[in-house]
Amino acid sequence: MATQVSRESFGTLDDGSRVDRWTLESGPGGLRVRVLTYGGIIQTVEAPDRDGARGQLALGFADLASYAAHGGSYFGALVGRYANRIAGASFTLDGETHTLTPNDGRHSLHGGPGGFSRVVWEAREVEGGVQLHRVSPAGEEGFPGALDVRVTYTLSAGALRIASYATTDAPTVVNLTNHTYLHLGGDGSGSATGHELRLTASRYTPVDGTGIPVPGAPADVTGTRFDFRAARAVAGSYDHNFVLDGGVCAAPRTVAELYDRRSGRVLELATTEPGLQLYTADHLDGTLTGTSGVPYGPAAGLALETQHFPDSPNRPDFPGTVLRPGETYRSQTVYAFSVRPRA
Repeated sequence: MATQVSRESFGTLDDGSRVDRWTLESGPGGLRVRVLTYGGIIQTVEAPDRDGARGQLALGFADLASYAAHGGSYFGALVGRYANRIAGASFTLDGETHTLTPNDGRHSLHGGPGGFSRVVWEAREVEGGVQLHRVSPAGEEGFPGALDVRVTYTLSAGALRIASYATTDAPTVVNLTNHTYLHLGGDGSGSATGHELRLTASRYTPVDGTGIPVPGAPADVTGTRFDFRAARAVAGSYDHNFVLDGGVCAAPRTVAELYDRRSGRVLELATTEPGLQLYTADHLDGTLTGTSGVPYGPAAGLALETQHFPDSPNRPDFPGTVLRPGETYRSQTVYAFSVRPRA
């Protein structure tokens, strides 16, 4: 059955900007995703459990005002220009140092305080989904070059595909991701740390106390709590980049599988990206309440952010994030949902 696409108003920001909500649905009882033009936010992801009951899996808010007030949690957000951290909120490109807007101590995080997650995007329907578009002006949050960005969200056969493209009129750096937190048992149903995770990652990037990778090569996961090459329950706190086997790929390859025994839901994640940031949402302390009406505590959801590595603009040993005029940035990530029967 073809994906059904619809649009409705989701409210108005304080500056008068209208925000729309787009709904993508792959048939009665199947996968349904709602996307906001504010921040490119995935507000809801609804998928059936092993008994066929569709549940809401993504952390998020029921109203626009909450997203505007609590954007620092990045629930469901389209993150850029640079996902993750850039040390000291600066980098040097072609001999010129660019100073960014710090918003994580002295570092730049997720594009700065006025990044892609805080703006309204233009939107148009495409086959099976919606495409968002905006031009980030030169100098926005300190980044060089005017960046023309298009991001499409499409549904097919129980899978959500996010495809991102960007071009620039001057050398710059780009690293986009989506920051959806998922609880496969259902939004508001407690901690997700019991989910079983498998990652095709033999290495990870150790970080200092501020989340910046330490000098040296990525570390081997063998014998550490970072070894998810065989599926096991997520336990403890994570906010770390995993180096995915295979590096940058031309087409998405499967890099992760997340499983919730209670509901039977399975998420299979495929991407073209070389890294994945696992974040267990430890900043959540019960002060924010989502669409379920239940306050969010630590690990209320897990973020699996496909991306290039943190601080790559300052680390020539990491996969490059430089984009030049005449080139096109391309990135794809696929979230495929299914169920396992009871054992």
